[in-house]
This record gives sequence, structure tokens and C-alpha cells, in this order.
Amino acid sequence: MSEINAISAFLLGLAGSLHCVGMCGGIVGTFSFIIPKNTPHLPYMLAYNTGRIFSYCIAGGITGYLGAITTINLASGALILKIISAMFLLLMGLYLGNWWRGLTKLERVGYFVWKYIQPYSKKFIPFKSPLSALPYGMLWGWLPCGLVYSALTWSLASGGFFEGITIMFSFGLGTLPALLSLGSSADTLKKLLNDPRLKQIIALTLILFALILLWSTFQNHR
Repeated sequence: MSEINAISAFLLGLAGSLHCVGMCGGIVGTFSFIIPKNTPHLPYMLAYNTGRIFSYCIAGGITGYLGAITTINLASGALILKIISAMFLLLMGLYLGNWWRGLTKLERVGYFVWKYIQPYSKKFIPFKSPLSALPYGMLWGWLPCGLVYSALTWSLASGGFFEGITIMFSFGLGTLPALLSLGSSADTLKKLLNDPRLKQIIALTLILFALILLWSTFQNHR
């Protein structure tokens, strides 16, 4: 089911990208003031988002490894983590479809740590080159975000180091279109991402994937 995991993670990032715009849009919007004048924004935005996704992959690898340890040391660990994986995918479908907003409370968890990380990002601005936007993005990849936390819980349930990285990498790729369209002329993309029908279609797809994962899990553990 690894293919479903990767596809679901990408759809999760894509459907939740408007949430990412709300969290990171202000950061990207300040690029006009922190990059050299008369310089194209795209190389800086690509570097920033590469750093952000790299941090997601680090966190995904760590949580995936912890999940692998759990499955080794706990007889029913694999079953428990797979159920958690499917349930969080189901909850994320409800969240992205705007049918249940409880996962926003997860964002409060990371603010205690974030207040110590965020000041270090100021050392990298203003940007002197696109390369300096890379570590800036890596730091902002740890911004408290319920959507990211949910994806990380899912990577924990993946039960492996590389599986966790794959999930978070796919998730990060899904968030790229909306963030790269900020400040650009990609009006068609913006309208598409703002279409509630698209979000609900993706949300229903995630819920379907969650039900498939639950069914597969219980079928394999009979």
C-alpha cells in the first residue's frame, strides 16, 4: 500500500495548500523586501521551499524510524500504527473537506519549541543569494502547523525510516503549487486551489483511501 500512501500524502498537501498559504504566505510575501532588488523571485522561492521540504523529510524519517522501533518491540505495534495511519487520514479528509476542524488544535503543541527556533531565521535575511534562502526555509519548515503534524503522525504509522521520508516528501510536493503561485501571475492556479469543490473531491478521495487502508489492515491481520 506504499503507492497509496505516497499518493494520499501528495493529495493531502495539495488539498491543504491553502492552509499552507495562510501559514507561510506572509513569509513568502515579504520576499520582495529581503531579496536583492530587480532579482527574479522564483530561484529564492524554490530554494526556500526546498529547505522547507527537506525539514519535512528529516522529521518524517525520524518519526518513521520511531514507528519501526515500535513495531519491533511491540507485538501488536504494526497493527496499532496502521490503524492510526488510516484514522488520521480519515480525520484529515474531514478536516480538508471542512466537515470537522478539530485538528487545528495540534498547532498549539509546537509553539513552545518554535519560539526558540524562529529567532535564528533572522540571521539569513536579507538574502544575498538563492542559497541563503535554503537554510531559511529549513528553519521555517518547523513552523507549528496542524496539517504537518497530522502528516507526521501518518509517517509515524508508516513503520519505516524511508517510508516516513517518502510520505513527507510527497506531502511537501503537494504544497508547492499554491506557495509557488504566490506573488505570480498564476491566476488560474489560484482560482483552482480556491475552488471548494476541488478541496471536497480531494477530501473524499482521502477518506476513500483511509477506508481502503483500514479494510486492508484488518484483512491482513485476521
